[in-house]
This record gives sequence, structure tokens and C-alpha cells, in this order.
Amino acid sequence: MEVRRAVITAASRDQRRLPLQTLVDRDGCPKTALRILVEEILSAGIEEVAVVICPGDEAVFSAAAAAHARRLRFVEQAEPRGYGHAVFCAAEFTGDEPFLLLVADHLYVSGPAATCAQQVVGIARSERCAVSAVQPTRESKLPFYGAVGGRLVAGKRGLYEISDVIEKPTPTEAEQRLVVPGLRAGHYLCFFGLHVLTPAVMDLLSADVAAADKDTRVQLSPALARLAGRERYLAAELAGYRYDLGPKYGLLSAQLALALAGRDRDEVLSGLVELLGQRQLA
Repeated sequence: MEVRRAVITAASRDQRRLPLQTLVDRDGCPKTALRILVEEILSAGIEEVAVVICPGDEAVFSAAAAAHARRLRFVEQAEPRGYGHAVFCAAEFTGDEPFLLLVADHLYVSGPAATCAQQVVGIARSERCAVSAVQPTRESKLPFYGAVGGRLVAGKRGLYEISDVIEKPTPTEAEQRLVVPGLRAGHYLCFFGLHVLTPAVMDLLSADVAAADKDTRVQLSPALARLAGRERYLAAELAGYRYDLGPKYGLLSAQLALALAGRDRDEVLSGLVELLGQRQLA
């Protein structure tokens, strides 16, 4: 399964400015979050990238992508009708091909061997099916993420056959439907914000969009739940971490993670030790 295209959703009214924020990347260069994300995508051999945006945002997003702007195609989500609807807005762009899907308000930090995008695309190619990256997550974080249930694939560490998907489940729902053997008690496999999806997802979203009225928000998770009953669909733990830019101190956490994984690590650690020492004295 060849994955040549990627879609970034960036049309959320509450979060659309986050990808425009500037951080210092692992190479020590100031870059917008969008540029860092696009470089993550390109590392996986992706050739074309669509960004789903609010009407009127193309100019600022193009500027934020800097030299990578020429690689981007912008697709407008005319009305705020939910994450699933935003993904479906890129259906013409993805066509009948599998695609990498990312959210614009997450950044990823991995080791030197492979980026998170490279890992999930590599798994999709080798397993020849849809794959969603997941991260074991404490029960207290369930209100922020979609989560999956399933079972470990025999002989494959960190790879799970998905049986169920629930968007922001309650602890009771998670305990009843999403317990995965082998995970620590009170932990569930929550989405990482990184997926490789097959064209079947767009067919499922098309039906959801057609059935919904203008006031109904169309989500992605119900389509993914039906995908699990229609074709092979895996969840994969990656060697890396997601950083959500949206919460309080989300940008700070992402910046620290980038800095501590980059070439200026020793300098940053020295600065942190000095700062902590000053606070202790105070």
C-alpha cells in the first residue's frame, strides 16, 4: 500500500491559530508549528499535502509554511461541522488513495531512528491496511481523546487489531468496551493524532455527511468504528510522543520536548537546572 498524500486538519475555530505559533525546532531553528508538522510529513516520503482551513486563512497558513508552501494545497471547510466533516472536505484531494491524516495542533517527538510519521506509514505499508497511532493514556485524560479497544496482534509488539472506537469515552464506557489486555490498570489506547486511512473512510464519512443536518457536527470516530467492522484496521504504539498544543502550557511542553530532543539539549538542561536552583533559593 503506497501512501503518497497527507491531510492536515486546521479549521477548528478554537485551535486554528496554534499551527501559526513559532517554536525552536530540534535543529535549533525557529519555525512555526505548521512548518515542523509539514517536515514531519515529508520525512515519510509523502508527495502531496492538503491543509483543511477556515475560509480566508490561506494567506497566513501559506506564510507559516515558509518554503514548504509550494507543496501545500488548501481546502476550505466553509462551516464548522466537526472533525469528520473537515476530513471529508479533502475527499476530492485524496481520491481513491490511502492517506496520512494529522491534526494541526499536535507535534511529535521521536528518537533518531525514525519520525512518528515514518513509523506509522511504514506499518501501513507492511501490513497493507489502515493504521492509527495510539498512546497508552491515563483514564483521567479520556475526555480529551478518541480511544480504541482491541487485542494484541500475535507476534507483534505494540500492534493491536481494533475492535471498537469511541470518541472521548466516559470511564464507564472505556471499562466496558475498551479494555486492552496487557495495558496497565486505568490506562487506555488513545489516539495519537496520526493515522493512515484507506479510501473506505471517505465513503463512510460521505454517508455521515449526507445523513446529517446543517446543525449536526460530523465526527471521525463513528466512521472509524464502522471501518473496524468492514476491513482490517490496526492501532500501533510508536516510539515517540505526541504533544497537544491546545491545553494550558501545551506550547511550553512541546517546546521543552523539542529542545530536549535536539542539538541544544545540554544548553537547555543547564538553563533548567540554573532556573530551578534560583527558584529553590528564592
